[in-house]
Amino acid sequence: MIYDFAIIGAGIVGLATAREILRRRPGASLILVEKENTIAAHQTGHNSGVVHAGIYYAPRSLKAKFCREGAAATKLFCAEHGIPIKTCGKLLVATSRLECARMADIYERAKLNGIEARPLSRDELIRLEPNIAGEAALLVPSTAIVDYKVIAATLARLIKEKGAEIELGEAVMALREEDDCVVIGDAKQGWRARFLIVCAGLQSDRLAKLAGLKIGHRIIPFRGEFYRLPPERAGLINHLIYPIPDPQLPFVGIHLTKTIDGQLIAGPNAVLALAREGYGKYSLNLRDVSDTLAFAGFWNVARTHFSAGIKEIRNFLSKRAYLAECQKYCPDVKLSDLEQSFAGIRAQVVSREGALIHDFLFKETARMLHVLNAPSPAATSALPIANMIAGKTLSR
Repeated sequence: MIYDFAIIGAGIVGLATAREILRRRPGASLILVEKENTIAAHQTGHNSGVVHAGIYYAPRSLKAKFCREGAAATKLFCAEHGIPIKTCGKLLVATSRLECARMADIYERAKLNGIEARPLSRDELIRLEPNIAGEAALLVPSTAIVDYKVIAATLARLIKEKGAEIELGEAVMALREEDDCVVIGDAKQGWRARFLIVCAGLQSDRLAKLAGLKIGHRIIPFRGEFYRLPPERAGLINHLIYPIPDPQLPFVGIHLTKTIDGQLIAGPNAVLALAREGYGKYSLNLRDVSDTLAFAGFWNVARTHFSAGIKEIRNFLSKRAYLAECQKYCPDVKLSDLEQSFAGIRAQVVSREGALIHDFLFKETARMLHVLNAPSPAATSALPIANMIAGKTLSR
């Protein structure tokens, strides 16, 4: 059998893409192949559950466009399918003169991106958040929280109802593009499809090379650790509390986040991961380490961001150092409040020259489309990303 469409990767982007293709092409045959035994096993299922407004991103970038559209689409999707979601708003808190200047830049960017935001004085901040300390803050009222695993499960149910097949526990070992189809193989069996879409996240560079694509980047994995605060501390904040990020870094910094199930979590930090898919604190995969260390771009990043890297390692090794990052804007957090929770791994794309690739990145051939970079806010942006991919695929 030759399927009309095949998708590799059952994260939220792959699932959303399958739904959009079947919505536009009812009756098409579609198979979704996932190497894990569950859907949403990696980045989709290991994040803080924030529906981002899109305030940080460069105007006219795909990130800015997809995040703004995705926030609205995600809220509508949740309303249509009875998925719990809460719009609680976010505060970016400036704790120094430098951060106040950076906050002003973010506010200007928000206006260019069409995102509602309001600067707050110190007194206004205290009135909204009595337990938060800062010189000023930026309120982003549209930021929301959700459980992306629930969204992924709903998408999986919807595509199955439309006739899609989901093959779990099938690691793709071979990809070959032929004149009339793409051949997809694992250790036990194979499939053929007239068009293939690869949404492989942390393995996207390896799947691209397996398919014979020439790429000049590598996935460098960064591990982010989250702590949970005790239930009695869940009312410590009213909004999500974020620091003002360093514009030179792709990570926004350790923040306090309310979750849709009523918890309060802190995180994540960002330290080089020694395993692309190892969520334990000291997980190690020798192939992953070798791939990272053998890539010239990694060493260029390490040199450029040496000081930031040392700081992140300190936060990784020392719970007190991690606490100090939280106490910059929330002095009431105590060491005993930080209970080990979960970790996520970010697929950071780095060029051979050492540039951090911030925007979404796609590569197409006659019968394939590879999502090479889908960083945060990919979960928020999944529905418009899927819309774009389906448009490209079905217009051929």
